[in-house]
Amino acid sequence: MSTEVATRHDSTSEIRASDSEREYVARIMQAAAAQGLLSLDEADDRMATVYAARTRAELVPLTADLPDGGRRLMENTPEARRVARTGLVRHAITVAVIAMVLVGVFFATGAPFFWPAWPLAFMAFSLFGHARRIGVIPDRRRHWHR
Repeated sequence: MSTEVATRHDSTSEIRASDSEREYVARIMQAAAAQGLLSLDEADDRMATVYAARTRAELVPLTADLPDGGRRLMENTPEARRVARTGLVRHAITVAVIAMVLVGVFFATGAPFFWPAWPLAFMAFSLFGHARRIGVIPDRRRHWHR
């Protein structure tokens, strides 16, 4: 079950909240307090309410006044960056393995031209786009309108 459902309103309000859903909302509260969106007293009050919540419906109002329900605050945490980099490493390993297979097939068949260049180019562009999307490679287009 996705922990993101804890920040959205469910049609059935009496579904019980799991520990992972409470922890997810608690991390949102910590991130909001760290970025100055909540005062320390307000964050403490909300944290107490998070851990006392029994249903998902009790968790929804705690994040309702945060931008995007607080989910965007979780994108810039060390944990989220680690997960994003792990996904990039998996992508790079997959591209490398497929590239080796394609080059091996090229040499095994003795083709007159290097046909793996096309799929290798598409895979390189996808890897570059992935790295740029998670912020490993800066996207210079975002800074044009300063």
